[in-house]
Amino acid sequence: MKLDPIIISLLDTDLYKFNMKQVIFHKHTDLCGEYYFKCRNEDVVFTGEMVEEVNCQLDHLCSLKFQKDELEYLRSIRFIKNDFVEYLRLWRPLRDYVDVSLEENGKLSIVVKGPLFSAMLFEIYLLEIVNEVYFRLKYDYDELRKSAEERLDAKIKSFNDGTYTFKFAEFGCRRRLSREWEDVVVKRFIKETNNCVGTSNVYLAKKYGITPVGTFAHEFVQMYQGIDWIPLAYTNQYAMNDWYDEYKGDNGTALTDTLTTDLFLLDFNRAMANNYSGVRHDSGDPYEWGNKMIEHYKKYRIDPKHKQLLFSDNLNFDRAQQLYDYFKDKVKVAFGIGTFCTNDTCVEPLNIVIKLQYVNGRPVAKLSDNPSKSMCRDGDYLEYLKRSVDFRINREK
Repeated sequence: MKLDPIIISLLDTDLYKFNMKQVIFHKHTDLCGEYYFKCRNEDVVFTGEMVEEVNCQLDHLCSLKFQKDELEYLRSIRFIKNDFVEYLRLWRPLRDYVDVSLEENGKLSIVVKGPLFSAMLFEIYLLEIVNEVYFRLKYDYDELRKSAEERLDAKIKSFNDGTYTFKFAEFGCRRRLSREWEDVVVKRFIKETNNCVGTSNVYLAKKYGITPVGTFAHEFVQMYQGIDWIPLAYTNQYAMNDWYDEYKGDNGTALTDTLTTDLFLLDFNRAMANNYSGVRHDSGDPYEWGNKMIEHYKKYRIDPKHKQLLFSDNLNFDRAQQLYDYFKDKVKVAFGIGTFCTNDTCVEPLNIVIKLQYVNGRPVAKLSDNPSKSMCRDGDYLEYLKRSVDFRINREK
């Protein structure tokens, strides 16, 4: 290993990984999944040296285990349950679940295979590793860090002079420049402004005594597509029911766009709309989505001002301020802002993902409100899923 260890704690991941993992641990230990890496940037080339370093970092990751103080911290989070923490006491990442290699033309291949309740934690760790390896080996890291510092200084100034008035949570660990830079960003935002209310990074939330923030991701809804007795167009309904059963309304922000927001709204009935504290936007036009959600609450005579709209799709601070000004008098507004916080430098950040693609041997997919965000390795299945969703929407709307 040429670089220092990138992952030094198994808490160095998004909170929603623990949230989802707990539900799977309690309800669906029979599900096995396959995750695949994709880089959405054009003309990005990985080298053999980078792949070697990623593999070395992965070996180090798989030597870690949760420490006593880390387990006690997880236990202190009000919706994390004791039996799940005891399971984590025994859990460790298994190297056999992950294969990393270099394809032709410098394409990076990462495949994660294993029981979902165990393998799903690899996603964020791997994205953190790939990002830091890429930027440290391809560029002059000190130059990147200097440009990031200058931009962070300007952001903090704009909060303190009143240019920005919204509050947000930092969501940037998966695409960060480096571990140490995300640490600096979170520390400075919470100490030098009054606008950062939390972070998705559990390690940093523990370190700085701030709120860990997160609900569930697309993979949580996608995994229900691999359960053969659930009709495809109803998987979101089953996922939300399981989530509510696990958390009883706590930890209750629903992601709307796994199978399109239009389908989500068929399942987000009066009971669900009351039971969940809010909804999260991750694709499509945010203004159209926000107005649609407000009208949906009004349809059930629910005061939208008692509900939260969480925006998290490719935000910078200017876009967040515009959304805040538009919606602040209509509904509670929250923001999760990632790459713009932790990888805003003089070079373009990587747009990399690791997505769940198979469950129990069956293909799964997200449709999204933005078709370009759809990712599926089986084109026939994707078309079948679209037809299933369209059929239900046209029948029930």
